[in-house]
Amino acid sequence: MFLMIILDKFQRHHITLVSGALVLVLVFGVCMHSADAIWKTLNLSCIFTPGFWYGPSGEGSFGINWSTIFFIAGMMIMVEGLGKAGFFRWLCLSLAKLVHYRIVPLLLCFMTLSAVLSMFIDSITVVLFLATVTLELAQTMHFDPVPMILSEIFCVNLGGAATMCGDPPNIIIGTSLDYTFFDFISNTGAAAAICFVLILAYFTVCFRKKLLQAERENGAITCPQPGTAITNRAAFLASAGVFLLAVILLVTHAMTELSVACIGVLVAALTLLVACLTNGKQTVAEIIKAVDYKTLLFFVGLFVSVSGLEETGVLDIIAQFITAVSGGKPAVIVVIILWVSALTSAFVDNIPFAATMIPVIRSIAAASGIDLGVLSWALSLGTDFGGNATPIGASANVVGTSVAAKGGYPIGWGRYCRYCAGATVLVIAVSTGYLFLRYL
Repeated sequence: MFLMIILDKFQRHHITLVSGALVLVLVFGVCMHSADAIWKTLNLSCIFTPGFWYGPSGEGSFGINWSTIFFIAGMMIMVEGLGKAGFFRWLCLSLAKLVHYRIVPLLLCFMTLSAVLSMFIDSITVVLFLATVTLELAQTMHFDPVPMILSEIFCVNLGGAATMCGDPPNIIIGTSLDYTFFDFISNTGAAAAICFVLILAYFTVCFRKKLLQAERENGAITCPQPGTAITNRAAFLASAGVFLLAVILLVTHAMTELSVACIGVLVAALTLLVACLTNGKQTVAEIIKAVDYKTLLFFVGLFVSVSGLEETGVLDIIAQFITAVSGGKPAVIVVIILWVSALTSAFVDNIPFAATMIPVIRSIAAASGIDLGVLSWALSLGTDFGGNATPIGASANVVGTSVAAKGGYPIGWGRYCRYCAGATVLVIAVSTGYLFLRYL
């Protein structure tokens, strides 16, 4: 399965669904003759338990993680509603106007916006809208948009590492190991904040001279006004209200005891209600149709495939190997998980890697007595930050470079890695120091 995903010859949801079907039929059915393993892997009964929606988690750690599926689906619907209401374009144009359309301050603003939005919204969506608006502003203000798009891509992955809902690996880690929004923001969030400050300085030094030259060469410019992004004021305000509610619910879900699945379903329902009342049923249909069902199916197949590895003991063998190589030393184990996660995520989709490693770090923690939280934060930082190193390391990278190429500014491996590979090594090194100083 992993090899097929790397080769990218077939759509990845087809790969994981076929892999999952083979696990259910051949491994659990033919080889193990275990209907119980099949039912436990499908994990459908958890949806009908009160704990799935409210209070202590009623979902087991084995099988399909339906909390992740429900939450991501709900956030996808909310983001589609925000996009149709013009929220993202309005926000970008407002920031550009705020800095009087000066390019270097705009670079800093868009890097900050990338990091902040990706703490709560899918990184692919953030990059898609930011890169598109960046291209629009570049045509009007006459500057090369590639430095700004590269910076946005990098900061999106940094910001996504800060919270449980920022990047898919964090969603999987959080729902599988029962961590809260505050668990992430107080652990990976602190590391992400430190790294973000360094990256702000790094990219400013890299691109400042070129952008200032473009600014000096520009004459008087006329840019689109933020108000042009809003075509339906009622839909805009209501969608922004739903987004604010989602942020509040995520921040307080440890206190309210609402599960992330419940929050996802709630914001999705409110988004569709707003769309229906402000734009009609046709808009509701368009939002539902725009949901990325391929990604949701990818997750379903992935969880089944990982369950097969876990049930057959393969992941226990990997955990034992890591423990043996490290000599059981906590510091060495943490470094291995962090750097191997980062290196792997630079070339392989970090979502299946994170899902596979969760049972591994759970076994290592049980066998060696290391705090599972420390291993979780190392895995999160490694997978999220490591994906920045190459144009294919994370989905946001692929989307951002594709938007740039479509706009007439192709970004090759050489130009991408010249700036981002070194920055990735920097943030992983800082993360290593952070983990050592705080936990080891």
